[in-house]
Amino acid sequence: MTASPPRRTVLRVTDLTVTFDGATDGTSAVDGVGFELAAGDTLGLVGESGSGKSTTALALLHMLPAGGRITAGTVELAGQDLATLPESALRAVRGRRIAMVFQDPMSSLNPVLTIGRQLDEALRAHGTRPDKRERAARAVELLDLVGIPDAADRLRDHPHQFSGGQRQHVMIALALANDAEVLVADEPTTALDPTVQRQILRLLTRINRETGTALVVISHDLGVIAQTCRRLLVMRDGRVVESGGTADVLAEPRHPYTKQLLAAVPRLEAPSEAAANSVPGPEPLLTVTGLRKTYGSRRRAVTALDGVDLVLHPGETLGLVGESGSGKSTLARALVQAHAPSGGGIRFRGEEFGHGGERAARREVQLVFQDPYSSLNPRMTVGRIIAEPLIAHRLGDRPARARRVAELLEQVGLDPDSADRYPRAFSGGQRQRIGIARALAPEPSVLICDEPVSALDVSVQAQVLDLLARLQRELGLALLFIAHDLAVVRQVSHRIAVMHRGRIVETGPADRVVTAPEHPYTAELLAAVPRLDARPAALSTRSTA
Repeated sequence: MTASPPRRTVLRVTDLTVTFDGATDGTSAVDGVGFELAAGDTLGLVGESGSGKSTTALALLHMLPAGGRITAGTVELAGQDLATLPESALRAVRGRRIAMVFQDPMSSLNPVLTIGRQLDEALRAHGTRPDKRERAARAVELLDLVGIPDAADRLRDHPHQFSGGQRQHVMIALALANDAEVLVADEPTTALDPTVQRQILRLLTRINRETGTALVVISHDLGVIAQTCRRLLVMRDGRVVESGGTADVLAEPRHPYTKQLLAAVPRLEAPSEAAANSVPGPEPLLTVTGLRKTYGSRRRAVTALDGVDLVLHPGETLGLVGESGSGKSTLARALVQAHAPSGGGIRFRGEEFGHGGERAARREVQLVFQDPYSSLNPRMTVGRIIAEPLIAHRLGDRPARARRVAELLEQVGLDPDSADRYPRAFSGGQRQRIGIARALAPEPSVLICDEPVSALDVSVQAQVLDLLARLQRELGLALLFIAHDLAVVRQVSHRIAVMHRGRIVETGPADRVVTAPEHPYTAELLAAVPRLDARPAALSTRSTA
């Protein structure tokens, strides 16, 4: 049998070191990172927040933020060292030969320009298609390639007219506009539900297979890497601590840090921890009956909630899962009275909203938001942020509120002396703890947690979940836990409710819903969950050390 010829190396990174001005401890954000990629290769970068993953990716494209510099090493694209190129030459490389798919498509796409205009700009920027009609045809071709239906018509739409998953598809189309040799995807599926996540991963691996584009995927989700990448680099404190074939590293990790990451990953097959540790109270605390919510006018109405029935008991965790647009967050906002229902009823402690029940619920039902970065006011101190609910509900005088803030910070595992600091001084996990402290301030009986750990890496996620479990035991809280990660939901929940198109299609004990789903949609969600033992869908088999 004739051996296949060795494939061309498109990217070689050697001893890459990145330092930021003002680093007082003398450490580098990226310290001696090296790897190679051949055409058609797939490589995953994993590690906690602050491990250097995204900084490495930005260094490949010379897009480091202010103060960041490559102080050693090389980044060779087809033999050309990008680290030595002037900015004018780099502009001809970025987006044409090496491209990036950013984490948040809504902040990366221009909200005032149509998708067609943005694709046209990407094509014009590098002059590869000077003819306007040719660019328009290429734009339709790109949207077709990434699976956007009615591509020619959708070119006239703006980003807000696409779903979250479709916007990520558009970001991939922009990155592919000029036939890049290397595609870097930074957390491309964070905060997406399992079915949309599966679509994105299948798209990336199909593009890798059909076009030969080398793929670098950065993710804190090890299941995503297992499903997508043939090779894996594990990063910690800016260094690569372990590397090798993805299946080999995940099956037999050598480094203690890799073992620690794997131990923190929730497993879908693991039984519910909540069911084993606590028993909910018998009387309903919060009851939702036939709840409806419609947006728009009679002529063009959108039904977000379509007759939702739900019961939450004291001390219980009810997991709520479903695709983006299924109505989960709309239900959460209705329960905290941010949105007025269009029909149906909500009862709290037996009193119906509209007949006195909502007054108690305003204080006793609190919301923990998804994004710990955007949900905290950057101009306010942490102490003021946590004290806001106390001020709103007129609880205590200034000294009493200061004592309560210190108590809450200690309760969520933060230093009480940090009350005078601003959110920017805290990590993502610490900011989520601050959000939880704020929600706990008025002593609620119900916490609604809307995707509270989706933006966190696995070890920080485990810490926040442990914190919520401890607070529930100590305070007797009832939790409505909304998430797209079914493994996390099973771990923390007594019961799971599944939402689809504004309706609850299945409810039951967490273990039963996961192991023996009764509704086809629940089975579809479970089948889409990325698993650590999955074989990478990418077909590249050659591995370079």
